[in-house]
Amino acid sequence: MEGPKAVHYFQADKVRNDLLWMTGFQVTALSQKSKDKISNDFICHTNINYIEQEHHDRWNLKDRINLQYPRLISLSHGIESMNFPEGYGFPFFANEKFFLITQSLNHNISDSIFQLKHHISIKYKSDRLKTLMPKTVYMQIPFSKEQIKDSEIGKIEMNTCIPVETKNHTYTDDQGNLLSGHWKINLGKQEFKSNITDQLSLKDTLRVHQITPHLHPFAETFALRDITTNNVLFNCKVINHKNKIGLSRTPAFSSIEGILLYPDHEYELLLRTNNTTNEIQDMMASMFMFFYDDEMADKINNYKTKSEN
Repeated sequence: MEGPKAVHYFQADKVRNDLLWMTGFQVTALSQKSKDKISNDFICHTNINYIEQEHHDRWNLKDRINLQYPRLISLSHGIESMNFPEGYGFPFFANEKFFLITQSLNHNISDSIFQLKHHISIKYKSDRLKTLMPKTVYMQIPFSKEQIKDSEIGKIEMNTCIPVETKNHTYTDDQGNLLSGHWKINLGKQEFKSNITDQLSLKDTLRVHQITPHLHPFAETFALRDITTNNVLFNCKVINHKNKIGLSRTPAFSSIEGILLYPDHEYELLLRTNNTTNEIQDMMASMFMFFYDDEMADKINNYKTKSEN
């Protein structure tokens, strides 16, 4: 989380206003000098955000502004590419602005200097597709100021949460309790759970078609669970590097059929970690979820009818 980063705004086409659909994303690490592909171990975060004021305003959906953090996807080490199910996409206009943040990573090589770039590919189609709506949910682990003081003097209990920092990823619940979205994990195995019902904020029954996890090294499994029915809806079994720090594979969920989520159900994220080093490590755990967007589909149907006439 402290590696070098670059920030860019981009548009598919500055002068055209065609309606398009994003269908996939990919990031590759390249040598800045030779432009050759290098290890994806140097990829930390690749965050693509839509500008929600612009995006929602174009469709007269202003009531959606500030309801959801406008991150479309975060590619990271272990999941450097993703594709929506066939026939699905995120609608946008060619001249619509997006915000890109890339961040580099190096866990394993010391006493060296690297110059690298991230090559980002965004797939899109002009064909009319089924519309997806992004929602981001993330683990928020409770902690107290006393736990921070204990960690400063080297006293860290196995089942307590110590935040990495108390600025960007610290939250409070309705009772004013402190929660961290970027915390430290102890040596060995640990389990964490976090209720995400409020984050989902489901007003109607929705069908999720894509789930892309974001995790740090030493995550072992990451699951979405329906508390009401006691069913695990998606369980991501992570593959870590064997002889160095890093994630080899972080499987995603992608389905044309999808899974139904209900407004009267409770949901949670379950994370299991195994820190195999002799040092405390840091952790984040998020799921980028994409639901069929019935309201937006109606907007697009009307837009298509008007433009065709």
